[in-house]
Amino acid sequence: MTAAPRQPVVAAQPELSFAVTGAAAIEYAAVPTVGFTLEVAAENAVAVQAISLNAQVRIAPAGRSYDPVSQARLVELFGAPDRWATNLHGFLWAHSTLHIGPFTAQTVVTLPVACTYDFEVAVAKYFNGVQDGQIPLEFLFSGNVFYRGADGMLQTCRLSWEKDAAYQFPVRVWHEMMDHYFPDTAWIRLCKAQFDRLYAYRCTHSLLSWDDAIDALLRSAEPER
Repeated sequence: MTAAPRQPVVAAQPELSFAVTGAAAIEYAAVPTVGFTLEVAAENAVAVQAISLNAQVRIAPAGRSYDPVSQARLVELFGAPDRWATNLHGFLWAHSTLHIGPFTAQTVVTLPVACTYDFEVAVAKYFNGVQDGQIPLEFLFSGNVFYRGADGMLQTCRLSWEKDAAYQFPVRVWHEMMDHYFPDTAWIRLCKAQFDRLYAYRCTHSLLSWDDAIDALLRSAEPER
């Protein structure tokens, strides 16, 4: 009697959960970067070999209140405060990628998120407008998970689109980081034609710095008292 062919043993796919538990500025990086402490757990104890993780970080501005000073600073982003009930929509901060190595039950990693100090970008305008408290963040995860099957062979699966995490980000971390990378400095962009005019003004008036040039222009624009 011929034996029935042996059926392959299929291992359960990893059931992963994510939690963001902390944040701190990365002191030495090519650009200002916040490192978020990310806890990843395999709820069904499957041995994970690696995760190629993609994270989308979004700001949820409607999740907090704003004092009058912050409201005035955020008018450019959201309009007048009396319209915020409809205008206070969430928006993208950044995309980040991370390779996570082997673990069985749980691992803790640092998810790096690069930050811009360009005040033409909505994220920089928002963080500059909020001086204290916490910023509600939403993390949306996707990517590939690699794990060993019951037969020892390497297998892969996609992360569920429902994998996410929320975190209350202390805005002081952003301000302290920018003070570290750009002490007593702010960045703005100029079109090339305006830059050339400003540079010519600085040279013509023998001004030593860009601060001197801007200050001279502002003084000349002030009405006489």
